[in-house]
Amino acid sequence: MKRLSVLTVLLILAMLSNVAGAAGPQQPGASGASSECCTFQVTILHTNDFHARVDGQADIGGTARLMTAIRQARAEQPNVLLLDAGDQFQGTLYYRLFKADVITATMNALAYDAMTIGNHEFDDGPGQLARLIDGAGFPVLSANLDVAGEPLLAGKIAPSTVVTLSGQPIGIVGLTTPEMASISSTGPNVIVLDPAASLQTAVNQLTAQGIDKVVAVTHVGYDADKALAASISGVDVIVGGHSHTFLYSPASSPQNGDVPAGPYPTVVRAPDGNPVLIVSAYQWSRYLGRLDVTFGVTGTVSGYAGNPIFLDTAVPKDPLVEAVIGLYRPQVDALKNTFIGTSMSDMPVNVAGARICRTGECALGDLVTDAMLWKVNLLNPTHPYQIALMNGGGLPAPIDMGPISVGEVLEVVPYGNTLATFEITGTLVLQALENSVSRIGETSGTGRLGQVAGLRYAFDPKAPAGARLLAAEVLSGTTYVPVDGAARYRVVTNNFMRLGGDGYTVFRDYALNPYDFGPQLDEALIDYIAAFSPISRTLEGRIHALSRYYLPMLRKAD
Repeated sequence: MKRLSVLTVLLILAMLSNVAGAAGPQQPGASGASSECCTFQVTILHTNDFHARVDGQADIGGTARLMTAIRQARAEQPNVLLLDAGDQFQGTLYYRLFKADVITATMNALAYDAMTIGNHEFDDGPGQLARLIDGAGFPVLSANLDVAGEPLLAGKIAPSTVVTLSGQPIGIVGLTTPEMASISSTGPNVIVLDPAASLQTAVNQLTAQGIDKVVAVTHVGYDADKALAASISGVDVIVGGHSHTFLYSPASSPQNGDVPAGPYPTVVRAPDGNPVLIVSAYQWSRYLGRLDVTFGVTGTVSGYAGNPIFLDTAVPKDPLVEAVIGLYRPQVDALKNTFIGTSMSDMPVNVAGARICRTGECALGDLVTDAMLWKVNLLNPTHPYQIALMNGGGLPAPIDMGPISVGEVLEVVPYGNTLATFEITGTLVLQALENSVSRIGETSGTGRLGQVAGLRYAFDPKAPAGARLLAAEVLSGTTYVPVDGAARYRVVTNNFMRLGGDGYTVFRDYALNPYDFGPQLDEALIDYIAAFSPISRTLEGRIHALSRYYLPMLRKAD
């Protein structure tokens, strides 16, 4: 047999390399195969904004289906990371009944490698987060939370960790939204630091150890992730959460009824010119994110592939994890099967992937604020309250047409809030409404939009923040009249908002005669449904997104 020359061998190897590259991972910024000779591949599995959906929802998602998809990936690939981008807590009866314990048990069953801290991890103060960390078999990270002064958390939260796969160290850095102080219950001892500076510091510390592959697990939102990717050096992948963003490729068409906000991954160039891959897997375990990343010899990304995996009934439930959930299910089912009334209409919170109670009037918001106003006026009939406000982000679950159970209500208003009452001037009511619409159009922070009763208002979403409110009227008898800046109004909200949450600092700083310990919000809603069932809601025009040149019905705010 004729011997091949060295040049011929090299040409054949090059041709084979090109063929393999054409069928392999996509290359950032170019087509074809990587020119680097020594590569390392990692599969990153990820979840975000899980919100205690351990049992899934409507036959989609849940921890047992997650486990099946995770096991399959681990069987296929030698190097797998499983990461969570925060907000494991809050949103279902499982969390309401069992708090951190059920989250710890299910996350440990899946064998996460790390998670970052979301704002909802502080909904019950530092104590439940500390309980999660104490029981977790994985590190809980945040580079921009200083907890040294909080006795329950001191020494328990690291900025980063290192996971070694096939001898290769990978740095993982956690990051938490800077809005923590205004949207959660961190308490006075937790200090929230600048996320960009904190992330860069943590990355530099990893780089100094010789680690050249870094994944940031962030709970800051998609827009903030893109800004971080463009300003921070040394991060290769960002696994994001907080904005519940669905990314998918191709991003031009809906998947399973969900509309992508961008491609998966979204690629942004860092200041040093290297690609940063941003991924997010929507919410509630509806998907398991899967990103296959190839790193070149210098540790930079040289290739990638993947997409979120839809967890419907085609993905069977893992029996071992299902057995873990089964330990908690009887008490949950008992609440689910305690019925209090009937709804004649659907009251959704998500429509085609849009969280509608955060962007405008929603039927559920009308119902809840009506219940709030009714409850406090039932208790105070001689001095009635005029206005109810409820942050749209405080309504995470819908009410469906048909029988309504106690369990369903507890998922609609799961945060254990009380009704808070106070008086405030009309001028400050208008300032509160400006805050309500100040984050419209953003991918995070929009939970502050105010659902209302006894009030209606119009705003221009295209105007600058702080100058969006066009008109506001308060109900007087059976007619609406403009809000009077000099008048004092009696207002009911939830204690989270009254204490300044979601940017409602005017309630915290200027409320007159405040009382934050009224009936539980869930109690008010349960009693209202029981009293007025069957209930039905259609939109009443309480919130208008308008041009300032067109104000039907509404008059200019004073």
